[in-house]
Amino acid sequence: MSIVLRPGRPTDAAVCGPICFEAFKVIDDEHNFSWDFPSAEVATGLLTMMLSNPGFYSVVAEQDGSVVGSNFLDERGPIAGVGPITVDPASQNQTVGRRLMSAVLDRASERQAAGVRLLQSAFHNRSLCLYTKLGFETRETISKINGTPLGLKFPGYDVRAARAADLAACNALCQRVRGHHRGGELGDAITTGTARVVEHLGEITAYATDVAFFAHAVAETNQGLKALIGAAPGFPGGGFLLPTRNGDLFRWCLEHDLRLVHQMTLMTVGLYNEPAAAYLPSVLY
Repeated sequence: MSIVLRPGRPTDAAVCGPICFEAFKVIDDEHNFSWDFPSAEVATGLLTMMLSNPGFYSVVAEQDGSVVGSNFLDERGPIAGVGPITVDPASQNQTVGRRLMSAVLDRASERQAAGVRLLQSAFHNRSLCLYTKLGFETRETISKINGTPLGLKFPGYDVRAARAADLAACNALCQRVRGHHRGGELGDAITTGTARVVEHLGEITAYATDVAFFAHAVAETNQGLKALIGAAPGFPGGGFLLPTRNGDLFRWCLEHDLRLVHQMTLMTVGLYNEPAAAYLPSVLY
């Protein structure tokens, strides 16, 4: 069978969205986990956004003229994030996934991205092995957390909506904590109204593009992250992600009746800096 890769376009969402939903549904059902996407419509909406945003590179796989999979590369910052990569369940185990992943890695190399990162579901052994073969290194285990919004406030840690004027301070904070900025993502989140910052003693000490599966947060201390999580009106995408090794924050979430959904693995190629303070990754990194 002939497999052809081509750039994605917004009209592909109508086909790629249901494939994305089914691909995750099959693997989730095999391991008895809740679905990553509650419906094909939700997956289609996400891919519509990514296929329409110039900050994402997209690649679609066609087999004998029919779309069978897709992959994405977030290029909004100096570090690129991969995913979601999905293949039609009927076309899996035919090297489609490998070719889709190789395509975005080639793109990152051409664009001279400082590094590439992704998160994979720890229960999916095949993807872990594939990414390792392609050169990814395992960095740490990440926990997906979900539950009812907490509605908590902390004296001295004021949470408010982020503004465009906050971008420089947030980028500087991310640079200190992660070794690079994520200004492209933050700028988009400010525009859509999901970004929030924490002010402590007159300075921005934490920010989040949202507290969600496809969002990240950075903070000088865990208290800043607790303020963001406590004030979040919800956890879109079925939960948010936190490094499992952050025992203080993990315990705090469990003590406030948030629950562990499943574990994920942070994997990287190229530049990687050990975080200097507290953070929450997105599913892209």
